[in-house]
Amino acid sequence: MTEIEPARPHKEAARITKMLDIVLGVDRFDRAPIDVAALAMEYSANVAPDGPIHCVEEADIPGCVGALICSAELPRQWAIMYNRGQSHGRRAFTIGHEFGHFVLHRRLIERDPEYELAIYCDEEAVVQRDGNGIEAEADTFAADLLMPLHDFRAQLPSRTRPDFGQLSNLAQRYGVSLTAAILRWLEYTETRAMLVVSNEGFAHWAKSSKSAFRSGRFLRTKNEVYELPSLATAVTRSFSEEARAGIPQGSGVWFSEPVVEMCLRSDRYDQELTLLHFERQHAWSDDEEPFADSFDRFNAK
Repeated sequence: MTEIEPARPHKEAARITKMLDIVLGVDRFDRAPIDVAALAMEYSANVAPDGPIHCVEEADIPGCVGALICSAELPRQWAIMYNRGQSHGRRAFTIGHEFGHFVLHRRLIERDPEYELAIYCDEEAVVQRDGNGIEAEADTFAADLLMPLHDFRAQLPSRTRPDFGQLSNLAQRYGVSLTAAILRWLEYTETRAMLVVSNEGFAHWAKSSKSAFRSGRFLRTKNEVYELPSLATAVTRSFSEEARAGIPQGSGVWFSEPVVEMCLRSDRYDQELTLLHFERQHAWSDDEEPFADSFDRFNAK
């Protein structure tokens, strides 16, 4: 296997973010989200003029949500493809993910025979939830680029316990899906919270905030089947405005402590999103290292 320089997704995304803040202003998200397709083509034309991304197109790629492909001829010409039927927000994250592969991994893709001049990414790869290897790096790059933490945290402070309305507003601000916005918030919040994505009474996957995970509040869904509690809204299917705003669930329903459960149904993707806020919040201990996002780290150097 060809040796390639290790990728640095946080640093590369922060570099582009800083450039965009200088050119478009730090208040740019007040006007519009990133046009990530246009950015991918313009940026690649500047950093790799002999081998840029020449198109970002919708295509039929069964089993995949996105792909990054390069030509067999030299100099390489690149294309980003995204599968049909994705919502605007999911499409933006998919393009950001494939753009991340271009920035971070294009040498690997064109030189390593394993890839055959292309990388095809299924839904498991483009989900921003603890993936492995270069797929996790591309997800990190896309999240950092589309939802910079210095702006995200300014909109939603780390100790705030948001509802779906607040998180939906942020999804619109950054042009991403509600799921992507929730996952971004879970990265830095100091509150104890958890997102559960489910269908037909079973969890597909779940993600806890750092403080919730440290206090033992997480679900094992990898290679295991987790059946939702019988009183969970996703099971009772009482998808009311009250359930969306948050209902109390007592000790023993989800965990051995009370939670506020918020739930909504996505018919388009045939799944439910459940957001759990734990009533009792654990303070950070004095010896824990404060969280610093990639933008902070980049500018500190």
